[in-house]
Amino acid sequence: MNNEHVKTGSRNVFADLGYPDPQTHHLKAQIVSEIEDIISDRKLTQKAAGAVMGISQPEVSRMLNGRFREYSVERLMGFLTLFNRDVEIVVKRRDTETGTGHVTFSGAQTLGA
Repeated sequence: MNNEHVKTGSRNVFADLGYPDPQTHHLKAQIVSEIEDIISDRKLTQKAAGAVMGISQPEVSRMLNGRFREYSVERLMGFLTLFNRDVEIVVKRRDTETGTGHVTFSGAQTLGA
């Protein structure tokens, strides 16, 4: 008999793994994923992508391999604008007055653009 316990995770793997500030880390991961999609769609090398973003090829490699903690959300959003993308921040009132709000990311792939 298998005694393994399976736990259903949340929608944020960083929270499930106990990372500090998991919401910010999840948002950064989503932005980096969008940047990676743009680089792939344009068939850019990491060196060419770095030239667009003003960072070196090794920095692009580290970022795309999940080591993006050194970048702020603002800087990552700035990278998106350098790839001719608009970034919109929308604040909405929640239906409930209790609890806390959340940040949702919708990239071009999600929106079908």
